[in-house]
Amino acid sequence: MAPGPQCEGLYLTPKRLTWKGGKTASERLRAMQHTVPVDLEDQTPRPAEPHVAWTLSEGTVPYEEAVAAMERRVAAIRNEEAEELVWLLEHPPLYTAGTSAEPADLIEQRFPVYRSGRGGRHTYHGPGQRVAYAMLDLKRRQPDLRAYVHDLEEWLIRTLAAFNVVGERREGRVGIWVVNGGREEKIAAIGVRVRRWVSYHGIALNVEPDLSHFAGIVPCGIPDYGVTSLAALGLPVTMADVDVALRQAFEDVFACSTEQAEGADPIANG
Repeated sequence: MAPGPQCEGLYLTPKRLTWKGGKTASERLRAMQHTVPVDLEDQTPRPAEPHVAWTLSEGTVPYEEAVAAMERRVAAIRNEEAEELVWLLEHPPLYTAGTSAEPADLIEQRFPVYRSGRGGRHTYHGPGQRVAYAMLDLKRRQPDLRAYVHDLEEWLIRTLAAFNVVGERREGRVGIWVVNGGREEKIAAIGVRVRRWVSYHGIALNVEPDLSHFAGIVPCGIPDYGVTSLAALGLPVTMADVDVALRQAFEDVFACSTEQAEGADPIANG
């Protein structure tokens, strides 16, 4: 029996390690009759694959309730009382103002405006937009905020690629952008807050929202570019389709497995 590619000619017998190539042919034959190939790489203990809980809320979730639920979960993760979690949801129509928001960016207050502790300026949330809030322990993963934002961008880029949409980063412009008819338009927003190296808030991908609702603000403080969605790009994509792509891309980018969170309301109880 020939050794596997990792064996380098090493065999394991019940009593000892025996190198291929004994003194005589008969000794080699007797050794081969009682040996099993050993993959040395397989003998090295490997860390368990990180596990992240995954949950989806049906209907729309009020913004203040969502923030309160995230803060409870973040505290539980920090105290090692709960798993990391990705929470998919939609909000009713509203605007949020991040820590860098300028009053002039609110052109018309069509909907309630909520002050948010996340980074960034004004943005819109509403039905037809998939929001994904990621509550992750960055200290355990990689305590590097720039790297984390880069991973969120990559998560969106790979999700869009599942629908043959080329999403791109732009220097100095937060979010993910597409080129549509020669014009650069924003298709996804990113806003992050970190408390003791546990993240919350996250990403928002425009699937089929009412794009006219963005006209009440200067989205993310960037006046010279448009906003688009998968539907506006002519893609008949359902929210369920997007959720599948988001989950697969998340597992790939963050090198983890995901499982459905337990309980009727897993986010509420932390």
